[in-house]
Amino acid sequence: MNTTNPSAPPRRTLAVWLASGLGVGLVMPAPGTFGALWGLPLLWIYGMLPGDLWWWTVAIAMLAVGVPVCGRAARDLQRKDPGPVVWDEFATVPLVFAFVAPSSPWLVLLGFALHRVFDISKPWPCRQLESQPGGWGIMLDDVVAAFYAAAVLWAIRHLGG
Repeated sequence: MNTTNPSAPPRRTLAVWLASGLGVGLVMPAPGTFGALWGLPLLWIYGMLPGDLWWWTVAIAMLAVGVPVCGRAARDLQRKDPGPVVWDEFATVPLVFAFVAPSSPWLVLLGFALHRVFDISKPWPCRQLESQPGGWGIMLDDVVAAFYAAAVLWAIRHLGG
């Protein structure tokens, strides 16, 4: 963190640019929701991948890259989990559809909304995971929120009749 000049503006680095969804998180109100919208084209790209192995490989790669990128962006912005950092939101939106195919616009909208509800409300252990150091704390709570949303979406799809 900046110890020499506490009033200095945070640095705008490549990590901040990437972690903020190419700047979306820096300029939009509700940066988490607008940043999560980047997850929808990412979901479409995942749908073009040739099979589950590639799907999971890309999903894990996005999470693995997100940990250091978000950690660095947090240091550059001089905050533990800065609002402008939205990589965690958009990288985890496709995880909502890990067990239910995004077969209709309504299902995608519902999955997106569930992701936001769980990310914002932070049920156990999401809030506790935020205490992990650096990018781990930024990413892990969103991963769990995405899997909560995936479980609810699966239940609605398969048990709802």
